[in-house]
Amino acid sequence: MLSSPLRMAVVCMSKINRSMEAHIILRRKGLSVQSFGTESHVKPPGPRPDRPVVYDFATTYKEMHNDLLRKDRGCYTQNGILHILGRNERIKLGPERFQECTNSFDVIFTCEESVYDGVVEDLCSRDQQTLQTVHVINMDIENTLKGATLGAFLICELCQCLQQADDMEESLEELLLQMEEKAGKSFLHTVCFY
Repeated sequence: MLSSPLRMAVVCMSKINRSMEAHIILRRKGLSVQSFGTESHVKPPGPRPDRPVVYDFATTYKEMHNDLLRKDRGCYTQNGILHILGRNERIKLGPERFQECTNSFDVIFTCEESVYDGVVEDLCSRDQQTLQTVHVINMDIENTLKGATLGAFLICELCQCLQQADDMEESLEELLLQMEEKAGKSFLHTVCFY
């Protein structure tokens, strides 16, 4: 078993649903986790699928929640965004962009392939200073309430297995294969360096 807790991050596009659901579940299990988005703006669904609401990353979850309450309480209650923002407020003040984070992690989980590509590209473009490894793992997670919850539980199970492993580096590939079988989906995995 590892002597110190693994430092983990979960990253999705807009930092509204998938990464936050995983964040809260991992935190409840006592794991060290941070969550991020990669887009230039936070974009919760709007009144129509092709018209998201757009916020700057500096906007707090409470400000988003209050703004959507004023705009159309019924619409944003029905599509679940008010519930999601309420949950997010209980976890942290507001969304954060991965590209602006200077912390280092042992494992970074991404929730879709385009986010994975962006995270790997960002890490590879940074000046490597410590050569500490970071494992970037993608698990495609459907961006729905149910999909986010199922994905968060899979990420949590994998994190707990990694935390209990005698040697995470040696155990990771085998654990990923086991999780792929269990989940019925494939994972992407690469190693980057800080």
